Amino acid sequence: MLLTWIAEVADEGLTLEPGDRRVEWETNTWWLGAADEDRKSLSTAAVVAAFERTAAAIREHIRELGFPGAATFYVWHDEQAGQLRCSTGSVPPDALPFTSAYMASDDLAPLVEAFLAGGEPEITPLRVWTSSVGGSDQADEDEEEFCRS
Repeated sequence: MLLTWIAEVADEGLTLEPGDRRVEWETNTWWLGAADEDRKSLSTAAVVAAFERTAAAIREHIRELGFPGAATFYVWHDEQAGQLRCSTGSVPPDALPFTSAYMASDDLAPLVEAFLAGGEPEITPLRVWTSSVGGSDQADEDEEEFCRS
């Protein structure tokens, strides 16, 4: 069921309001849990791949919307709630709307492993997997690729 819920995140409404981060947070944030039996049947690789597909779908959706700014899809493990949480915001990875310190990471596997194991203590600061999905992010990536060619 978890893999289905992750996929559904990409199909839900998306609000990008740089002037109103609270509206973005309320609209774009999802809490994803799984029963113990489900956790045991899932592999880290399958969950990571599901989030990567969701990030790609959100990136495409943002492109279709013509949103020109930075946007980030991000995932973190809320150990206390026993959930993986994800959101999309019109911010770069270093400006996510957390009230405490966090560390942006490009490796989702440790977060998923901790979730599937039932919650190992989170390393401080909070580790957050980020994927750039915004219009300006893609333009920057395209420019970098062009310069390397």
